[in-house]
Amino acid sequence: MYLTKKLQVKIIEDIMLKKVYEGSVNYLQIMDENGLIDNSQMPNYIDDSKIIEMYKWMSLTRAADSKMISLQRQGRAVTYGPSLGEEATQIGSAMAMAKKDILVPNFRQHGSYFVRGLPMYDFMLYWKGYEDGMAATKAINATPYIVPVATQLLHAVGLAFGQKYLKTGANVLTYVGDGGTSEGNFYEALNFAGELKVPVVFIIENNQWAISTPISKQTTASTLAQKAIAAGFQGIQVDGNDPLAVFKATHDALEKAKETPTLIEAITYRLGFHTTSDDPTKYRTEAEVDEWLKRDPLKRVRTYLEKKALWNDAKQVDMEANNSKLINEAVEKSEQFKLDPKNVFEHIYSFMPDTLKDEENAAINSGFWQQGND
Repeated sequence: MYLTKKLQVKIIEDIMLKKVYEGSVNYLQIMDENGLIDNSQMPNYIDDSKIIEMYKWMSLTRAADSKMISLQRQGRAVTYGPSLGEEATQIGSAMAMAKKDILVPNFRQHGSYFVRGLPMYDFMLYWKGYEDGMAATKAINATPYIVPVATQLLHAVGLAFGQKYLKTGANVLTYVGDGGTSEGNFYEALNFAGELKVPVVFIIENNQWAISTPISKQTTASTLAQKAIAAGFQGIQVDGNDPLAVFKATHDALEKAKETPTLIEAITYRLGFHTTSDDPTKYRTEAEVDEWLKRDPLKRVRTYLEKKALWNDAKQVDMEANNSKLINEAVEKSEQFKLDPKNVFEHIYSFMPDTLKDEENAAINSGFWQQGND
C-alpha cells in the first residue's frame, strides 16, 4: 500500500508523540462567605459542636493577635507577625490532627499552637523575647517557631521519616507561606517526601502577599497546589477562609499520610501587616483589603451559627470576656518572668556538648550568673 510522505510523517508523529501524564487540582469549599453550607461536601465527622469549637479557637487567636500588636507598639513585645484573616486555615488544620501527630510551624501559626495546647503564658513569654516560651512545645508534639523561610519543611520531612522508621504511627503537619514556595527548600522537601513516601502534610498559607511581593510575582502556575504533581503526590486547593474545608482536606490527607504525602494550598488573605515592622499601605490598596474583608472567616462562621440559633450577642460577650481574662492574666504573669542565664546554654542542643559545657563553666566562674540576674 502506497502512503504519501505527509501521511507517513503523521503516522510516525502519532507513534512517537504520546501523552505520558495528565493531572488536575481540585478546589474545595464547604462554607461560603455568607455562612451557607454545601451539604454534598459536608463530612459526617463535622457537626455543629465542632463548628462552635472552631469559632471559639479562631476568636481566641484573633484576640491574642490584637493584644500582642498592642504590646509590641508599647515596646513590651518583640517584632510580631499577626495571623489576622488566616485563622480558619490554622484552626481547621490543627483540629484535624491527632494528639501524637507533630506540628512544624513557621512564625505565624499562633492558632495552631493554641489548638495543640500551648499555654497562653508561654505564647506571651516567647513574644516578649524569651526563648523559654518555646520550651513547652515538646510536650505538645510541636517544634518551636521557625523564622527562616521554608527551612522548616525539610525539618518536617526528616521528622516524618523518623516516624515512619520507628513505626510510631504519627504524622507531621507543616506550614509554609506562598513566598516560601519560591525557595529551594520547598522543592527539596517535596521531592524527598514524595520519593521516601513519608507521612507528612504540607499546607501552603497562600495569603496573597510575601511581604510586599504579590502571588502574581511568585509564579505563573495556575495554582501552587499543582507543584506537588512534580514530586509524585496529590495537591488540592481549598478555601482557606473556610475552616470546614480546611479541616476536611487536612483530615483526609492525614488519613492517607501513611501511603503518600499531600500538599494543601489554602487560599486566604493577610488582612494586617506581614509583621509589626511592615506598612502594607505602601504596596496594596484599601479596595483589595475591603474585598477580602467580605470573606472574613470569623464573620462567616458566626453568621452560620446565628442562623441556626447556636450563637447570640450574649454568648459573644461572654466569650470575649473569657478570652480577655485569659490573655491579660498571661501577660501579667509573663511580665513577672525572671531570666535564668543558664537557659542561654541549655536550650541550644538536645544535649550539651563538652565545648558548650566549658563555656557555661567559664560563665559561672566569671560571675555571669550574678550579672544576668541584676
